Amino acid sequence: MWVFLTTEVMFFGGLFLGYAVYRGSYSHAFGMASEHLDIVLGTINTAVLLCSSLTMALAVHATQLGTRKTAVMFLLLTILLGSVFLGIKGVEYYHKYDESLIPGHDFHFENADPRHAQIFFSFYFVMTGMHALHMVIGIGLLALMAYWTYAGRFSPEHASPIEITGLYWHFVDIVWVFLFPLLYLIDRSGSM
Repeated sequence: MWVFLTTEVMFFGGLFLGYAVYRGSYSHAFGMASEHLDIVLGTINTAVLLCSSLTMALAVHATQLGTRKTAVMFLLLTILLGSVFLGIKGVEYYHKYDESLIPGHDFHFENADPRHAQIFFSFYFVMTGMHALHMVIGIGLLALMAYWTYAGRFSPEHASPIEITGLYWHFVDIVWVFLFPLLYLIDRSGSM
């Protein structure tokens, strides 16, 4: 899992580097484009994911203690929180569609420098879309772990599959902790 997560760090690191290069080159356009993101929904999603990290850690702990029903409950709560995150992200995507802020032929940005604002939204959709894909995969893994936990496949001596799934889930949450300020908070204070 650590090797896999290292490759994921390199993948997302490339996206972050590309974002940083363009952000440095077109900071004004990126700042104006960022103002079209819903900071309230982004903040709620951040809180939801942080809570999901807690429920995942509690699921691992319950598995290590051998409390199967509690572990299943926390795995299901983690799935629920992940699903809430994806639902809110879907609402955000719909708002961008409704505002014609999807990069492409129909892109419409009223402020100055729409061409470079379109680059911002390209990064926004690629980065958050890849994150959402990782969330969907994580929810699938959590559902499998919940089923296997319910079926009694894990014990305090054999909790490593839950722990490994937890590592993946925490990684996905950490990626969001970096995405949120990079995308939602730039130029909000007026000093960046």
